[in-house]
Amino acid sequence: MRSTPLNRRLLLQAAGAAAVAAAASPFGPAAPASASPGVLYSNALVQQRADPFIVRHTDGYYYFTASVPAYDRIVMRRATTVQGLATAQEATVWQKHSSGPMSAHIWAPELHYISGKWYLYFAAGRADDVWAIRMYALENASANPMSGTWTERGQITTPRDSFSLDATTFTNGYTRYLCWAQSDPELGSGTSLYLAAMASPWAITGTPVRISKPTNSWETIGHNVNEGAAVVKRNGRIFMTFSASATDANYAMGLLTASEGANLLSASSWTKSAQPVLRSSDATGQFGPGHNSFTVSEDGQSDLLVYHARPYKNISGDPLYDPNRHTRVQKFYWKADGTPDFGIPVADGATPYRLAAHGSTTVFLNHYDFRVRANATPALLADSQFRIVTGLSGSGTVSLESANFPGRFLRHKNYELWVEAGDGSAQFRQDASFYRRAGLADASAVSFESANFAGRYLRNASGLVNLLTATTTAERSAATFRLE
Repeated sequence: MRSTPLNRRLLLQAAGAAAVAAAASPFGPAAPASASPGVLYSNALVQQRADPFIVRHTDGYYYFTASVPAYDRIVMRRATTVQGLATAQEATVWQKHSSGPMSAHIWAPELHYISGKWYLYFAAGRADDVWAIRMYALENASANPMSGTWTERGQITTPRDSFSLDATTFTNGYTRYLCWAQSDPELGSGTSLYLAAMASPWAITGTPVRISKPTNSWETIGHNVNEGAAVVKRNGRIFMTFSASATDANYAMGLLTASEGANLLSASSWTKSAQPVLRSSDATGQFGPGHNSFTVSEDGQSDLLVYHARPYKNISGDPLYDPNRHTRVQKFYWKADGTPDFGIPVADGATPYRLAAHGSTTVFLNHYDFRVRANATPALLADSQFRIVTGLSGSGTVSLESANFPGRFLRHKNYELWVEAGDGSAQFRQDASFYRRAGLADASAVSFESANFAGRYLRNASGLVNLLTATTTAERSAATFRLE
């Protein structure tokens, strides 16, 4: 008889950093699927690089820039793949001045291609006043922004000459906009997000509008902060992420939403998420996720979230000078209502997959209260995410590890599938190991055959996943999953 499973709600309340099984390539020697579905990256992507920005250009390269711990220069690297950025040679493309403007605290560079030229936006202080932070722009006419000359276009001035940083730019219709964070007189100490139209790539025009002020409790921990905006557009809406609170484990991402047809220079056009859309996770051991950017996968089919986080919670001294904010990347998804779903900051190592039921775009293998199901998208995205790792029993097998409960694996008991932590027994290792096969109903998809019950597969049966044979056409379809 199987024992009653622990309630996952109770475990969520007590979840701490769990030991993560060593990740391996999901393509094992046991009949791998014939295609390479989904996208797979390994975190952390780049060590000690905060405020990361990755842009995919038409020349086939991904370009990367970010803050360095010394805050003294702007670095860049490029590669033809996102993962390739991890080992690509890094070059310094600009260094701080020895005095005056742009001589201290070189922060959060962003790279944009506008009207045939490259622009770097960044924030900087002065050697004689490191907190006199203002926004600046550099221009480069070379095809490759890692070569050629970067011309200083000077400060991006705002009507109020005060602490300002984290400039980002996007277009909507025929208008280019600049969004940035700036000290807000109403806050006393802290920053709000402002938006203005642009007259040129280094100048705004008109009166800026404040579109977001830190008012929620999760935006005001340690500091009253809204900063680090980034924009992604989909289905007629503009989604603007931002970061809030102090730069320690309380740092979190929020979301503003507006219609593409709205007057973006009206604060009432923007609505704010009531809760963070990405925050620290004790379970995955990632803390202070934020200051993100967006890009797309190599095949153009997947939207990618790029952000930084630390692999520990406790920090000695000012978190701003703790160097271990690492660049991370993971796929994000879209809810049925058309809004983005970022899930959780995934654990170090290989990024997880979702397993979509064959022939469906809305049914995914997932778990709740640790029972494995295949039904409509669950409330928690991470319930439907699994890392494909080296099989616990070896011998060319794979195991499926829960994304939000690292160290818990999909295993069968009495032919039912559960997500459980290993007990150290050979029986558990066998029950949690599978041969990854080409999809029984579609060779470009995957099926998972039990390591200790040959001929039995993970199979959807009336919304629950069991270990069953698959002989009919319908059964083979129900035992086939597409990796996303």
